Amino acid sequence: MLTTHDSHAPIGAGHHSAANDEPARVTLDAPLRWLRQGAADMAHTRYFGMAYGVVFAFMGLALNDIYAHHWQLTMGLTAGFFLMGPFVCAGIYELSRQVEHGEEPSLAASAVCWKRNPGSIGFFAAMLTFLMIIWARVSIVIFALFSTTDFPTLAGVLMQVFSFQNLEFVGVWMAVGFVFASLAFAISVVSVPMMLDRDIDTLTAAFTSARALFANPLPMYLWAALIVLLIGSSLVFGFLGLIVTAPLVGHASWHAYRELVPQR
Repeated sequence: MLTTHDSHAPIGAGHHSAANDEPARVTLDAPLRWLRQGAADMAHTRYFGMAYGVVFAFMGLALNDIYAHHWQLTMGLTAGFFLMGPFVCAGIYELSRQVEHGEEPSLAASAVCWKRNPGSIGFFAAMLTFLMIIWARVSIVIFALFSTTDFPTLAGVLMQVFSFQNLEFVGVWMAVGFVFASLAFAISVVSVPMMLDRDIDTLTAAFTSARALFANPLPMYLWAALIVLLIGSSLVFGFLGLIVTAPLVGHASWHAYRELVPQR
């Protein structure tokens, strides 16, 4: 049964509830509802979130250009983006929080909202970056063991992934990627909105996020698939699509947090 919570725990509520509360159970249609609510938030905030979409689009274009011309710098640039990502996303969540509280949407206030819990959000960004580095290193090893083309070139990677000539590589690469992606999704699905909304530490937020996933595996993996579809289509058809899809997913993620994590 779908459980909703209308009360709101104020910032500064402390560490008292998140680790002890059971995550709410949601129905399979919850991710579509979050997207509808996210779209409504975009309109209510006068599409301020698209400013963060521009940042994500620029990050994607810059990474693509660096990979094409100076692939040696790609790892460092990607790590920097993973460090920046949670702080950029926090601004989108803050805009939805402003709507929820009936406040006047403020892009300026959203840009510095991370200051309410900088240590926890910063440590979480470092965790994601560390996970990304491990994932990248494992991918290189898999490519070296199973690939039949030179590395690293983007064309070579894509040829291996989308070609049926080396199914062993594709199977191993996708299986390992699924494990890392599931881990990243598990610890991040509600973590940053929660750290923005409450005075809690990184590990508590990550643990609560994982519990929400384990309590709702089908809705949450549907949510993950929708995120991949929206963001992935933006990457395939040009990074400029992120100007719309990134804030939409961000606003929707706020509503996912509000519905999955019990409020006191």
